[in-house]
Amino acid sequence: MLLAQCVDRTGTGVWAAASVLYFTFVSRLDARQLGLLLGVGAIAGIAGSPLAGRAAERFTVRGLLIGCHLLRLGTMGLLLVAHDFAALLPVVALTCLAERAAKTLEMLFATRIAGERRSTYQALFRSVANAGYALGAGIAALGLAVGTTNAYRALILANALSFVLAAALVRRTREPVGHALVTAENDGRTTDGPSSAPSPWRDRGYLLFVLLDIPMNLDDSVLNVGLPLWLVHHTGAPHAVVPAFLVVNTVLVVVLQLRISARTEGPRRAAAAVGWYGMTLLTCCLVLATATGGGAWSASLAMLAAAMLVTLAELMRSVSSWELAVSLAPPRARASYLGVAGMSQSVQKSVGPLLLTGAVMTAGPAGWLALGAAVTGLSLVQRRASLRRLATLTAPAAPRQAVSAVGG
Repeated sequence: MLLAQCVDRTGTGVWAAASVLYFTFVSRLDARQLGLLLGVGAIAGIAGSPLAGRAAERFTVRGLLIGCHLLRLGTMGLLLVAHDFAALLPVVALTCLAERAAKTLEMLFATRIAGERRSTYQALFRSVANAGYALGAGIAALGLAVGTTNAYRALILANALSFVLAAALVRRTREPVGHALVTAENDGRTTDGPSSAPSPWRDRGYLLFVLLDIPMNLDDSVLNVGLPLWLVHHTGAPHAVVPAFLVVNTVLVVVLQLRISARTEGPRRAAAAVGWYGMTLLTCCLVLATATGGGAWSASLAMLAAAMLVTLAELMRSVSSWELAVSLAPPRARASYLGVAGMSQSVQKSVGPLLLTGAVMTAGPAGWLALGAAVTGLSLVQRRASLRRLATLTAPAAPRQAVSAVGG
């Protein structure tokens, strides 16, 4: 499964690096059309997670994941023949929906296979995924250097090939006997089906966790949108520093992800890591606020330091967020709950860039300070709410254990 994810992320890296230029120079979309296209795709992606979680209660995760890869294979093929904006809109929406659903299904698979070691698996996956993204970006750079229409189409075919290979690799995986469905964890002693399981949409405590998890994913927009735009428009650092952000991010993830995951293993440690996430992102925002003064060297060092800090925040979030999403969900309906939890990343990808460009950077250094303070405050609320829910979920188990001990 890790190899399948690496292949998938390599293809995704190819397309992520080339998509905007492809739509601009091959499909001939203007800026307004391109923005609407990407916005609709992001909105469709939000629906992918809960749909995947709901479907995983009725069908095997492996079969659904293969279906998502094949669906993306089909939409990539349609991109080769669809250039009109009206035709591209549903194609891109389906691609984003299937991509988000695939990511959720991958983590559902890992949650069941890895069990209590899911944080270690998540750390391994993060390292593998970053390596795949970097390799894909390198492949895309070759095609973009050529710059012809056929070169862009070759990149699309490379992404499509990654889906074929990923689907073939997933097909070779095996799910545990008796656990074909995510909800089938009662070893056959009960007959409760998915219809009797609790609904995440009626669980206010879990919905609060998902809502608070949206700002806990802002490191993604800060790294990919905030840092480059702040460097270009508000600092004296040379533009050549921007690619170094990706290098710093990739290296730190590969080197540190497993170490940090070991320190945040378990739900209570994950809850504590949420508070550290807020403090780390606040420090990053402080560095960005001070990067506007000084010359090119000092600005460059400040921006690179900010890239390191936001990556450290990402490392803590990538493990703690999923660990809490699993731990705070009732086992009987874990698939549907995790599907809803996956929406937080998709929502952040839609609103995060708008928040940074429309409010934070418009306000200047004060905007970064306000963002850091707000995220830190919300992280403390998330930490407290998570610990309270964990206590509520584990409280009923204590009396049962005591009764069993007396009866023995």
